[in-house]
Amino acid sequence: MKKTALLFIQLLGMGFLFAQNAGHTDASYDPHNFFTQGFNPPAGNAYRSANGAPGPLYWQNSASYLIHAALSEKDTAITGDVTITYTNNSPDKLDYLWLQLDQNIFDPASRSVAATPFAGDAFGVLGNKNGGYHISGVTITYHGKSYKVQPVINDTRMQLRLTNPILAKGDLIQVKLDYSFVIPANGAGRFGRLYTKTGVVYQIAQWFPRMCVYDDVEGWNTLPYIGQGEFYCDYGNYEYYITAPSEMIIYGSGDLQNASEVLTALQIKRLAAAAKSEQAVTIIGADEIGKPAMRPVVKGDLTWHFSMKNTRDVAFSAGRGMIWDAAKINLPSGRKAMAMSAYPPESMGDTAWTRSTEYLKKSIEIYSNNYFEYPWNTAVSVGGAIGGMEYPGMIFNDYREVKARLWFLISHEIGHNWYPMIVGNNERKYMWQDEGLNTYINYRANELFNNKEYVTDPAYLKKDFFASLDDHDFMTYKDPLMTVSDAMDVDQHYQFYGKTAYGLNLLRDVVVGKDRFDYAFRKYTEAWAFKHPTPYDFFHSINSAAGEDLNWFWKAWFFTTWKLDQAVTTVTYPDNDPTKGALISIENKGKMILPVILLVIQDNGKADTLKLPVEIWQRGGTWTFKYASTSRIDKVILDPEHLMPDVDRSNNEWTNSK
Repeated sequence: MKKTALLFIQLLGMGFLFAQNAGHTDASYDPHNFFTQGFNPPAGNAYRSANGAPGPLYWQNSASYLIHAALSEKDTAITGDVTITYTNNSPDKLDYLWLQLDQNIFDPASRSVAATPFAGDAFGVLGNKNGGYHISGVTITYHGKSYKVQPVINDTRMQLRLTNPILAKGDLIQVKLDYSFVIPANGAGRFGRLYTKTGVVYQIAQWFPRMCVYDDVEGWNTLPYIGQGEFYCDYGNYEYYITAPSEMIIYGSGDLQNASEVLTALQIKRLAAAAKSEQAVTIIGADEIGKPAMRPVVKGDLTWHFSMKNTRDVAFSAGRGMIWDAAKINLPSGRKAMAMSAYPPESMGDTAWTRSTEYLKKSIEIYSNNYFEYPWNTAVSVGGAIGGMEYPGMIFNDYREVKARLWFLISHEIGHNWYPMIVGNNERKYMWQDEGLNTYINYRANELFNNKEYVTDPAYLKKDFFASLDDHDFMTYKDPLMTVSDAMDVDQHYQFYGKTAYGLNLLRDVVVGKDRFDYAFRKYTEAWAFKHPTPYDFFHSINSAAGEDLNWFWKAWFFTTWKLDQAVTTVTYPDNDPTKGALISIENKGKMILPVILLVIQDNGKADTLKLPVEIWQRGGTWTFKYASTSRIDKVILDPEHLMPDVDRSNNEWTNSK
């Protein structure tokens, strides 16, 4: 067979192209669904420009936190206080505030408990008799005057009604709350505790009351936390102090401020070496766990102080019995950061957690080079009970994972530091906008990591990972991607990951092209770093930067469950003479559309790969074009590399019967 040529056939202006439209023969496809004005993202305005970038008057509020908390092993509880400095940058005065009380998902009276299907407890919310926050006091300080307020608590939300409104455009208020909660063993798959041979591993998140977001789209965002829908948070600066037994090591989001008080001189020396090392340096080895020399000579408790700037959240982990290692991260600007891992000894191994820091370091370097530079100084991967969960600078992963799946897991969870930790979309409402975009960049990382080490691994090829690139099962699901996160069928929610990533790969590889799509995707990330984009900002941004009106795609892929079914129907010849060209007819039998890729093979051995643009479907569901053949056509194969989600491939090939 001769070398295959990729020919980009344009609809107009090419002499060898003859096209005809036989009309709309299949009622399942209607071109008016795509090519009649009707579906358009909202028009741009002063806050959100039509080109997908923040507008000239874009604003967002900020929330900074000062937290003091104590971890009590005896009570298995967190007790603390949080002071929130909230700045109202909106053009509106605010008469009340709304806060998130995520721990209340474990209250027996919560909506999550009530909405848990019979014989199923996917988020581990049942049976927590003492679950939820205990709020013991709320104090408001406004313009130097303080007063107590009685909170109005409803499920996972708390309203604070103010004596004086917060004024618009820069006014600020302080809220101080005293609180406590019991740490569940399984915190809805997002935090919890694991009992190991060397002690308890605590992975702690959603561990203080947080502000709800007030934005220009919906005002106060107060959807309850039910379990599947994650979080929507404002940005701010965090100072937090964790008091725990002195035998424990605390691993936290951000920068440790008092290392000399809570670490030994040897550990500080090893961390300094790790900051210069491309390979993981052991800070605490398996044979050093529990040794008195590994802890400062202090009886009772120690307080750890961490700081993190311009972040939307923080999390921490604690334990007596974890291995700790670290290595340098190289960032595009020349700045250095630190990748660290902490895990129980049973997770050791060259195919297991001994490679965690390598995976973390390389993932951050790949994402920084291709999308946006990692903005913080540290990142920590902790092995424990949680299957996989992300926070700024901190990821919780299953301590049992090994080989390719551990790489996928770490690459995925730290990838969330870009979406939604840097690009701060509303996870509670649009799960695809963080899970899907992150899964998309995970596949780019697979291609770039260690000479494609895991691209041919069975865990990748057999679709064992939750978001395979070519999983056509996503096309059979009943809920569209724009379904609110908690309304998506629990058994089908992985389409938020896989169908989104699959769609973005179709845009990159089939519709737009790699260079233009990569550029547009990066421009979106840069424009919305540390801001709050909606799905429509994403659609606008890709359309504008890629130079392509993709509204037909956004509508079908995200708002519907339409299926793709392309077919080759006939091949004929003018005057029955193949030397005069071949008339190839194709049909769009499904309701969704995509461009067409055909491999045409003549019986003289010549083969061409042709690409027809999506515009061929503008007037109906059939299309005939003229191919410049010189001999009879032997085969016509649609989508020869199986790039598209065609639900019926039995009609994708035409063969000369002779």
